[in-house]
Amino acid sequence: MLTKRIIPCLDIKDGRTVKGVNFVDLKDAGDPVELAALYADQYADELVFLDITATVEKRKTLVDLVKRVAAAINIPFTVGGGISSVEDVSALLNAGADKISINSSAVKKPELVNELALEFGSQCVVVAIDTRFVENNHYVHTRGGRTKTELKTLEWVKEVAERGAGEILLTSMDHDGTKAGFADKLTSQVSELVNIPVIASGGGGNTQHFIDVFGKGKADAALAASIFHYKEVDIRELKKSLAETGIPIREH
Repeated sequence: MLTKRIIPCLDIKDGRTVKGVNFVDLKDAGDPVELAALYADQYADELVFLDITATVEKRKTLVDLVKRVAAAINIPFTVGGGISSVEDVSALLNAGADKISINSSAVKKPELVNELALEFGSQCVVVAIDTRFVENNHYVHTRGGRTKTELKTLEWVKEVAERGAGEILLTSMDHDGTKAGFADKLTSQVSELVNIPVIASGGGGNTQHFIDVFGKGKADAALAASIFHYKEVDIRELKKSLAETGIPIREH
């Protein structure tokens, strides 16, 4: 049985790690290179780095910062934010990223998923989906959650998987930063719909939430930010607790 993964996330703005609630009210959470090194030491399975204002500010992800983070860690590393071409991906992989994450650019140009999967392999392509429940349905949002699209989340999940995405990073905007638990029901629906790994994001606040999202939510990985940044939850302790409940996890 494949082990479940615990993934800390660095949301980056102006070169610093930030965290908000429901995608707003961002607060400083520390230096990304220091946090990345700490999480690698705590046996995080992977690290995600999202330059959260790159798309809105119409600029590329911070390549120099990606290099510095990559040099500080020895775990798989996914980078997202402002990626819209094969050239962007090449630059980030050369800077030390193992995988890339696309969101707004995939919605704008769905064939980008096919192009990147063909060029770099599906294992390199993570499609991030920011979703919010509006008007009795889950809709995809872009530009760091600022713009609602007409795409229904489950339909989009299916499409990107068919186009060659290797993984889906599903963030429930309704749960983001609340520490009240992941969107287990939606995560389960997405996991059942596709045969690629699904990373649950948004709402992780304690060990039970992770147990629930791996069980009820059928997630392959769970991503969290503030509970790790502010040392409310230690990754080693979390993994130990999960293993004790019978969840297959790498404790190192």
